[in-house]
Formats: sequence, structure tokens, C-alpha cells
Amino acid sequence: MWVKQGKKQRHLVSADSHTAQHFIVKNPKLCALCILLSLCLSSCAFFVPNQYLPFIALFNGVLLLQGRYLGGGVKGLFLLFTTQLAITCALYLLLHGGERIDEAMLAVIRILLAIIPGWWLSITCAPQRIGEVLSWCMPHKWAFVMAACFSLLPRIGLEVKDTYQMQVMRGANITPKALCRPKHWGELIYCVLYPLLIQLLKLSKQMALAAKLRRFGVHHKPTHWPD
Repeated sequence: MWVKQGKKQRHLVSADSHTAQHFIVKNPKLCALCILLSLCLSSCAFFVPNQYLPFIALFNGVLLLQGRYLGGGVKGLFLLFTTQLAITCALYLLLHGGERIDEAMLAVIRILLAIIPGWWLSITCAPQRIGEVLSWCMPHKWAFVMAACFSLLPRIGLEVKDTYQMQVMRGANITPKALCRPKHWGELIYCVLYPLLIQLLKLSKQMALAAKLRRFGVHHKPTHWPD
């Protein structure tokens, strides 16, 4: 019995250490540079010509490796990319046939290249530093909302993973093999997306209540959480 309890405790500790997140950028000026870098890379993913996309992909690859080294989950990005690619290619096949399938793939690749910098920013920079930097150029309440959104990004991935696993254990037809059939896509929406939306609304309400109890917005020069 003691051996089982010891194994269970070690498993919980390893799981906590795996999901724990350590931000490496805690300086406001360095955080501002990271925000500018993310904005530039995300904008370039949409606006640069096709011949320059490999260079953007190279930069994003470096950010992806660093984010994975810091504990970021790459599986969510992969699932998002594959799902969006399948849906977009299916729509292009229905509307235009197989002639413009390369345009569908290029559009999905551009969207992925635009998402990776924001994902990297949410992993490397602490949310309170992001809020502090954003408060330099926008009202404090807006900066708080945007920083809270960045802080929720890692939580969203965990919620999606837990909800998906629980629904699969219930017998929902949302496995990768089942999702190859379009008739099961609706089941993915009300088994995973709807509970995720409810959970996000609940979290946002809790964060708003916590800010209200701390009298956020009363002072003209609010302080930020120290490192």
C-alpha cells in the first residue's frame, strides 16, 4: 500500500512539474521587444509574398523549439493545424474542385505562422509584464483584459485536452478516426467546444470578481504584480 501511495505521489509531483510554467522574460523592456517581435512576425505571415514565407517559417520554427523547451504544448497547435487544414481543403474541393487546393494549404499555413508568435509570447513572458507593457500605450483596464487573455491561453489548452479525454471515455465519436466522417463534427462541437466556452465564461467571471474585490480601476496609477 505504501509503495502504491509513493508511486501516486511521485506521479502527481511529476504531473505538476510538467504543467508548471516558468516565464523567462520578466523585464518590461525586454517584454516590449518580445511583443513587437510577435506582432511583426504575425503581420508578416499574412502580408509578405509567398517567396519570403520560408524565412518567416524559419523564425517561427526557432520560436516553436524554444516554446517547447520551456514547457509549451505543441500538440494543440498540431491538432489545430490538421483540423483547419482538413476543413479548408474540404471546402475548397466542394467549391472549386482540386484546382485551387494549393491555395487552401497556403492559407492554412499562413494562419499557423501567425498563431505561433502569440503562442510563444504567452509562454515566455509573464502575464503581469505583458499587462504592464500594454498599459504604456492603452488604458489600464484594456491592458488588464488583454493580459488576462494571454494568461488564459495555456489554460485553454489544458481544458481542451481534459474535456476531450473525458468525452472520449464517455464514448463520444470524436476520435481522429471518427472525425474523418463529417457527420461527427457536430458531436465535437457540443462535446468539446460548448463545455470549453462555458468554462471560459466561468473563468472570466472569476477573474472579473477578483479584480473587483481588489478595487481594480480605482487608482489612477495601478501597480503590477512583482516577480
